[in-house]
Amino acid sequence: MKLATLADGTRDGHLVLVNREGSHWALAADIAVTMQKALDDWTEVEPRLRARANQMASGIVPLHPLRTERLMAPLPRAYEWIDSSSFLNHVRLVRKARGMELPQALESEPLVYQGGSGSFLGPRQGIPLSDESWGLDFEAEVCVVLGDTPQGIQSKYAEERIRLVTLCNDVSLRGVLSSELGKGFGYFQGKPATAFAPFLVTCDEVQPYWKNGRLDRDILCTYNGELISQANAGEEMHFSFPDLVQYIAKTRKFCAGTILGSGTVSNTDGSRGTSCLAERRMRETIEYGEPKTPFMKVGDTIRIEMLDDNGVSLFGAIDQEVVAV
Repeated sequence: MKLATLADGTRDGHLVLVNREGSHWALAADIAVTMQKALDDWTEVEPRLRARANQMASGIVPLHPLRTERLMAPLPRAYEWIDSSSFLNHVRLVRKARGMELPQALESEPLVYQGGSGSFLGPRQGIPLSDESWGLDFEAEVCVVLGDTPQGIQSKYAEERIRLVTLCNDVSLRGVLSSELGKGFGYFQGKPATAFAPFLVTCDEVQPYWKNGRLDRDILCTYNGELISQANAGEEMHFSFPDLVQYIAKTRKFCAGTILGSGTVSNTDGSRGTSCLAERRMRETIEYGEPKTPFMKVGDTIRIEMLDDNGVSLFGAIDQEVVAV
């Protein structure tokens, strides 16, 4: 089942169902007005949404052509947006680029931070940039959306709390991050609004790629028209999503609609490319002694998506251009 949020002039838009091909939508707001409302009442709402999805497939309900530019982020705002760094190759490369030591518990405790969640970017919205010296970068990630999750939940029970899956572009300002990290208090200005793929999908939609709490599929990044990454999102994800849920829930509970990210997808095999420019620049530094690729500037474009075996986009594409503000 694929879900999306159609812009209607309100802050949260309204919920729609999307067909498997991602080409048409059908009304769902009569079942749950918004994505958050669906998540709040998931036990009661999910069977009704699934029945409507089956009616779509059978041609029983009216379908409307989908225009991605009319879609907001599936959750235009969320109670919490928690990102991790579960691909250790990414941690090692980026820390090396910054001249920083690796965390002592790198392989036993995930790195996580809490990002801004009051306003997300839609899949076709421009990435605003005021100053190119800030070092704008994209980061391609897999995300899950949780249902209500109790404090102290164990990994073996955590997967049942995962309601939906999608992709994101976790936008970073590398120059700003460096100065913030030096303060020893965490990220803030270096992490502007995150962009999300058009569709949130149920786990059954990504079978058989969902394995051991990970999405075992290549994430494709096309930068200024050039395919620069086909990194696999499952093979080297050190901490699974259930592992991450157990970690973040150690001291507090989470409400339905919490978004949890995998961190930048990264593989040790350099031929797969890189899912962010920081890694690409680090590899260039290792090979050439200095980075060759600049960070993003106004007019640059990034497209992030994931395809199934038939070439159908699982979550729709994030397709953005950097715009001056």
